[in-house]
Amino acid sequence: MSDIKLGILDQSVVRNEGDVKGAIRETIETAKLAEKLGYSRFWISEHHNSTFIAGSTPEVLMVKLADETSHIRIGSGGIMLPNHSALKVAENFRMLETLFPGRIDLGMGRAPGTDRLTSSILNPSNDFSESSYLRQLEHLQHFFQDTAGTERGFIYATPQSETIPMQWILSSSGGSSKIAARFGLGLAVAKFINGFVGPDVVETYRKNFKPSHQYQEPRVILSVFLICGETEEKAREMRKMMDYILIEFEKGKSGPFPDPEVVRQYRFTPGELERVKYNSGRIISGTKEDVKEQLTKLANDFEVDEIIISTMGDNYENRKRSFELVADAFNLNKLAH
Repeated sequence: MSDIKLGILDQSVVRNEGDVKGAIRETIETAKLAEKLGYSRFWISEHHNSTFIAGSTPEVLMVKLADETSHIRIGSGGIMLPNHSALKVAENFRMLETLFPGRIDLGMGRAPGTDRLTSSILNPSNDFSESSYLRQLEHLQHFFQDTAGTERGFIYATPQSETIPMQWILSSSGGSSKIAARFGLGLAVAKFINGFVGPDVVETYRKNFKPSHQYQEPRVILSVFLICGETEEKAREMRKMMDYILIEFEKGKSGPFPDPEVVRQYRFTPGELERVKYNSGRIISGTKEDVKEQLTKLANDFEVDEIIISTMGDNYENRKRSFELVADAFNLNKLAH
């Protein structure tokens, strides 16, 4: 792939000794930076019952992000559909399209973005079944096409925007890739969640893809954690923070953000080192030359021309510099223009 487009996934992380206002402010500043550097998309996540991540309502925050930028695509990565009413999702995103036509992405996932109990409180009717998820997707397509109705008449998702958001199914397995293919929607492969997901998931999607009102051809994005440092030593330092965070998540700890000095002095146990190795497929790290080589290989292996990266740094300046280095490595500003 000669010209790889890059986007950013931001999770509004609440830093050590920081607050939620600071986390959201950093997300806003990162979106503006992404547009300036030539990134193609800026997505935000949906998480609940976590003091570590402030991003719980992407559909609300997207209004602010789109208003603070002028042309970069703003999206959800994603809306966890079983937590919501399909009609309300359609209304939220039609409103976004009305406000910012042609700039909105609706990335959707089946995972709750939280623990099962919290998910059941978010939507008491959620039975966590695949059939219910598929029914929601079917209803959503009808709401976007103004074809939903009952024996009493049509049910419209308002406002009836002239355009609808670009829709993507988040997937870390073959099952979700088949769902994306069935509905003729874009596929966003979440390698940052499942480091072992392979090109076969994309092959399955392309093989089974059925053209829809939105996409006549398959569309694929790959997402991965990425750490880029000025030097190999800096990259290793930032990578250790990422490794530590993932291990803490696996222990069921969702906050607060770890103290950078504690992480620097921390020694992983043999068991934790095994988990670091296990999670290695989820993360790309190194200098800008290193990450360019790794991202290019990843794009070629999966046959995609767009990758969304997510970076958790111990401070904003390190994250910002990481995004700048990657943009420079791929000459994104030139590609964007």
